[in-house]
Amino acid sequence: MTEQIEMHAQRWGDPAAATSVPEEARGLIEFAFGINESPAVSGATPPASVIGSEALAALEAVVGADQVIVDDAVRAVRTRGKSTPDLLKARAGDLSDAPDVVVRPVDQAEIEALLAVAVAHNLAVVPFGGGTSVTGGLVAARAAYAGVVSLDLVRMKSLLSVDKESMTATLEPGLRGPEAEALLAEEGVTLGHYPQSFEFATIGGFAATRSSGQSSAGYGRFDAVVVAMTVVTPSGTITVGSAPANAAGPDLRQLFLGSEGAFGVISAVTVRVRELPAVKEYVGWRWPSFAAGATAMRTLAQAGLLPTVIRLSDEAETAINLADPSAIGGAGDAGCMMITGFEGTQSAVDAKRAAVTAILTELGGTDLGEEPGQKWAHGRFNAPYLRDSLLDLGVLVETLETATFWSNRERLYADVKTALETSLGEGSIVLCHISHVYETGCSLYFTVATKEKEDPLAQWAAAKSAASDAMIDAGATITHHHAVGTDHKPWFEREIGPVGVQTLRAVKASLDPSGILNPGVLIP
Repeated sequence: MTEQIEMHAQRWGDPAAATSVPEEARGLIEFAFGINESPAVSGATPPASVIGSEALAALEAVVGADQVIVDDAVRAVRTRGKSTPDLLKARAGDLSDAPDVVVRPVDQAEIEALLAVAVAHNLAVVPFGGGTSVTGGLVAARAAYAGVVSLDLVRMKSLLSVDKESMTATLEPGLRGPEAEALLAEEGVTLGHYPQSFEFATIGGFAATRSSGQSSAGYGRFDAVVVAMTVVTPSGTITVGSAPANAAGPDLRQLFLGSEGAFGVISAVTVRVRELPAVKEYVGWRWPSFAAGATAMRTLAQAGLLPTVIRLSDEAETAINLADPSAIGGAGDAGCMMITGFEGTQSAVDAKRAAVTAILTELGGTDLGEEPGQKWAHGRFNAPYLRDSLLDLGVLVETLETATFWSNRERLYADVKTALETSLGEGSIVLCHISHVYETGCSLYFTVATKEKEDPLAQWAAAKSAASDAMIDAGATITHHHAVGTDHKPWFEREIGPVGVQTLRAVKASLDPSGILNPGVLIP
C-alpha cells in the first residue's frame, strides 16, 4: 500500500493538489466580492507538549517509542478538523488545540492497553482517522486532563475478511476510502461509499459520524451498510451485530454509529458489499424550478426507482456551477440541474435508466445527456480545494446541512436560506442542493460565500447560529451527515430533549466512567 499523504495543517487535502483560482474566474469573484488576498501565517507551531514523562513511558511500553510522537509537525496536522473556522484559526497561526502526543496502535489489543494507560494517567483520548471533521469533532475539552492523546489509527488498515456468500467484508478503521475500495476491488466487490471527504476520511470515521456518500441512493448511508462492529471502551470491548436482523432487544450497533469516539474506539467494522459495477453512467437533467425537481425526486423514491446517484441543485447553485457571471445572486435562466447516476451490469443500468428517464420526462424534466453527469463525476471531490483558494482571496466559504420530511422541505429551505442571507448581509450568496433522498424525505446541503469581514470567525458563528436555530425551529435535524462534534451541541440538545440528553450521559458514564474519550464532543 502506498505511503499515506498527510493533509496540510492549514488547508484541505493533498498539499500537492492545491490550486489557485483560475484566472478566468478571478473576474467573477472580484465582481461578486472584491479580492482581498489573505495568505496564511507561515511557520506556526503548536504549544509545547505537556505530556508527562511517566505517561509517555507507559504509552511507549504499549506501542513502542517510534509510535509515540511529540513532533510539532505531526501534532499540527492533528489539530482540529477541516471546517472553515478550523482553517481560519490554523491560517492565523492558532494551533492551541493541538494534541500533546500522537500514538499509533497496530491492533485491538494495543487500543485496549492504551485506554488503560489513559485512564491511569488521566489522559484525554481523541480517536483520529482522516482528520476531515467539519463540526469540531477533534477538539477535546482538555482542562480536566493531564494531556491529550491523538489516537491515530493509521496503522490499522487491513481488509480482515470477505464473505462472498453473505456479501460482507470486515475492515480495520484506519483504511481511507480509496484504500478500502482498492482492497475490496481485488476481491471483486465494492462498498460504494463516496462522501466528498472520500479521499481522506476513514472506515472508522464513516461509522463514528454516520457518514453519507454521494451514491447513497443506490448503496445506502454508511450506517445502513454496517452489519457488525467491534468497539473498545474503557469498560471493556464489545462486538455488536450477530445477524442480518434480530429481535434481541435494541440494536446496539446504533449506539456506536455516530458516537464520534465519545463511547469507544472502533477497531473493526463489518459492512455489506456489492459486486463491482461493470458500468457507470451519469446523466444531467434540467428542471424549471427547485420545487419541480424535488417533486421528481420524491416520485422516484416513493416508486422504488431511485438511481445510484441523484442530486438536485437549486437555481442559484445551478447558475454558479454553469459559470454564468450574469447570474450572480440570481437564477439566470439556467433552471435547476439534477445529476442522476446508474451503476451495475449493462442490462441493469439500461433498465433502470430507461425507467427513470420515462418518469422524469413525464414530470417535465429535460434530459441533458451524459456530459453534465461526467463533468460532475470528474470533479466530485474538488470543492474543498476551491474553498481554500477562495479563502486565499478573502472570500468566506462554508457549508452546512440538514434533513426533513418531504412535507416540510419547502419551509425548511426557505427558513434556512433566509436566515443565512439575513445574517451574512448584502452581497452574500447562498446555494443549496438536495444531496440525499429517501421515501419520506431528503437532506438539504447549503453552501455560502461572502466577503470576509474583520472577524470572519464571529461572522460565520452568527450565520451558523441563525441557520441552526431555523433548522430546529422548523422541526428538522441539526445534521444529516456531518455529525454533532462540539459545534452542534446546543442545537442537538434541543433536538433530542432532556430525556435524550440524560440517556446519552448515562451511556457515557457506563462505558467511559473516567470521561477520557473525546471529552466535550457530542454529549450535551
